[in-house]
Amino acid sequence: MLGTLVHTFAGDRVWLARFQKTPRPGYSTEADYHLAVLQTEWPALHIRWSEWADGLTDQQIRANLDYKDMKGNPWSQPLWQLVLHVVNHGTHHRGQVSGFLRALGHTPPPLDLVVYYRENPL
Repeated sequence: MLGTLVHTFAGDRVWLARFQKTPRPGYSTEADYHLAVLQTEWPALHIRWSEWADGLTDQQIRANLDYKDMKGNPWSQPLWQLVLHVVNHGTHHRGQVSGFLRALGHTPPPLDLVVYYRENPL
């Protein structure tokens, strides 16, 4: 379960660096495998995502982003597609963690986007 959370966090971090065109951080560190780190660093990362997204223009979201994947292969795709990939990636892995929790006899928190919007109105 922890490995899946770290994978998702690391992906969020790497993609934001690509989008901001800043040096790519290492994928994950030993520190990332501590829940306390995820509990403090992930919310801070979400704030950085929000700040980045707030400055986007329609033209930027439609433009291609040139980047390299983790193996160094070059790619160029519209930014909006890549943002949707990041969202889908997180959704997929949160669903996996939810399943892990259920298998262990726990009730996971709701994952529905509509629930998030109800709890966090704009």
